Amino acid sequence: MLEAIVLESAVTNQAGSIPLWQPSAERIATANLTAFMQAATRQWGCAFDGYADLHRWSVDQPEQFWVSLWGFAGIQGERGQTVLIDGDRMPGAQWFPEARLNFAQNLLRVTDDSDAVVFRGEDKYQAHYTHAELYRQVAQLAAALRGMGVVQGDRVAAYMPNLPETLIAMLATASIGAIFSSASPDFGVQGVLDRYGQIKPKVLIAADGYYYNGKTIAILDKVAAVVEQLDSLERVLIVKYVHQEHELTNIRNVTMLTDFLKPHRDAVDIEFAQLPFSHPLYIMYSSGTTGVPKCIVHCAGGALLQHLKEHLLHGDVKSGDRLFYFTTCGWMMWNWLVSGLAAGATLLLYDGSPFLGRGNVLFDYADAEGMTHFGTSAKFIDAIAKIGLEPARTHQLNALRTMFSTGSPLVAESFDYVYRNIKQDIQLASISGGTDILSCFVLGNPIAPVWRGEIQCGALGMATDVFDEQGKPVRGEKGELVCTRPFPAMPIGFLNDADGNKYRAAYFQRFENTWCHGDYAEITEHGGFVIYGRSDATLNPGGVRIGTAEIYRQVEKLDEVVESIVIGQNWPPQDPNDARVVLFVKLREGLALDDGLSKRIKEVIRDNTTPRHVPAKILQVADIPRTKSGKIVELAVRNVVHGEPVKNREALANPEALEHFGNRPELQT
Repeated sequence: MLEAIVLESAVTNQAGSIPLWQPSAERIATANLTAFMQAATRQWGCAFDGYADLHRWSVDQPEQFWVSLWGFAGIQGERGQTVLIDGDRMPGAQWFPEARLNFAQNLLRVTDDSDAVVFRGEDKYQAHYTHAELYRQVAQLAAALRGMGVVQGDRVAAYMPNLPETLIAMLATASIGAIFSSASPDFGVQGVLDRYGQIKPKVLIAADGYYYNGKTIAILDKVAAVVEQLDSLERVLIVKYVHQEHELTNIRNVTMLTDFLKPHRDAVDIEFAQLPFSHPLYIMYSSGTTGVPKCIVHCAGGALLQHLKEHLLHGDVKSGDRLFYFTTCGWMMWNWLVSGLAAGATLLLYDGSPFLGRGNVLFDYADAEGMTHFGTSAKFIDAIAKIGLEPARTHQLNALRTMFSTGSPLVAESFDYVYRNIKQDIQLASISGGTDILSCFVLGNPIAPVWRGEIQCGALGMATDVFDEQGKPVRGEKGELVCTRPFPAMPIGFLNDADGNKYRAAYFQRFENTWCHGDYAEITEHGGFVIYGRSDATLNPGGVRIGTAEIYRQVEKLDEVVESIVIGQNWPPQDPNDARVVLFVKLREGLALDDGLSKRIKEVIRDNTTPRHVPAKILQVADIPRTKSGKIVELAVRNVVHGEPVKNREALANPEALEHFGNRPELQT
């Protein structure tokens, strides 16, 4: 009862003077983070007076911190003596240059009969793999890939749903030292070619289709079109998932995965190549909404060390925990999720619509499988709040300790919703980073309070800060999210960027020797962070910078509004140095935007922000364009409004939605 009273007071207190959640003394005492601090104290003789002190040490003494993490996480491999070379250079620092390890080996260290992977494909398909079964499956595919000539540095690409076979393909690829890359099956042909045409894979593994919102969607015609234009492919492997009859003769070098594995069914051992810390593991991609996606190359050691830090210390993932994140294989959160195996977690995979069963399907999954960590997007939380879902009343969620949210800023009202309608005793960890670093700059802290609307802390080992326009650190003011020192998960670089110019231009051009991430952010009085949106999408009416998330938070409070997108329109048109705020709203089905609703939208924005935030124009649209990972695309909408081309529509999940924004006479006055 006391918890409920504290919660209600916190939710109604706009200043956030009372935290929404406090970890219990028992939770703090048993947290991995507490054990890590104790271990570091024994190892280095230092003492920590809370998280801020620990973070300061992790940044000021990076060699000590990352060595401590290596030991605490039990990483398999040779660490070597040298931790960091050129530690003052960004880019250019070298981490663990003498180390030798294998990423897959560290994810497959458990080989018993406990659950490694649980899978649900909507309500159509379920599967369980023990650790022993997963190891055998990887051994067979690794042997088959080696047998066909896959070697270190080759590329293996997946065009797959979030199936166990996708995970197996990644692990088999990484065990050899080849490089893995993935795209989800909802990508169009050109979207896949824009990515894989650059990396020239030797092998493509693809499913025959997928399920979404109760429908079966076949994709082999798209696979055939992709293969036709990828001359580098020596083998195409098809995974039977939707089990429809298909004609494969029109696909070059095609084999069913089951047939490909038959000669290697007796393989039980895996030859894990021992590779440098900086050996390439993944090729990831920028969103591609402003042109052909950039190919971002990430190394095995950096991904392993960074993900173990985030899972063990920030997420408090323990051996035997059951870790879930709603993601496709085209989003970096898939790569983040599967690393949970290295922390000893059971992976709970799901593929399909999260809104099946009126939004209950994921909470049903949580109850059925004893989910301990529930990861999703801020947009999902907002959507289930809009439809009035109350999992706290309909589900047990007894095992659930932590809820992760990312993809876009989690507004304060969504924090309220989670604690009122999902679970009171839960760590709500809003996290933020990106494909660029395959990890997070700011994220959760299991031994600290959760404050309304705030990301709990900066990541350990990351010198995360907020700079003003002059490159000076600021507190309690909005500015650019930056990182001022090197970290192991920095990309190796971009593919096809031999001189590194594109890489440096992307992150290091704004501030000297400092990673500028492109997020508009603020550090709070609690040492937490608020993200206000992407810097390149910030609004600038009358020369005042406004984060788009500040407006979304207010507009989407209204029951009538399902979703919104806001841009700055050059106004007057001949003056590119000034802009007016234009808001587009998607309303509940059957509703139309009238003067009364427009007035209420403007009032709620003005009352809760400033007059400069109030849109000059509010227009209704039938849909809002988004990327494959669910992020709305302000820059693409801005281009359409200004009559400029959108260079890569294939990067969008619903490119047809852009048609709602062009040639609007209301925008000419």
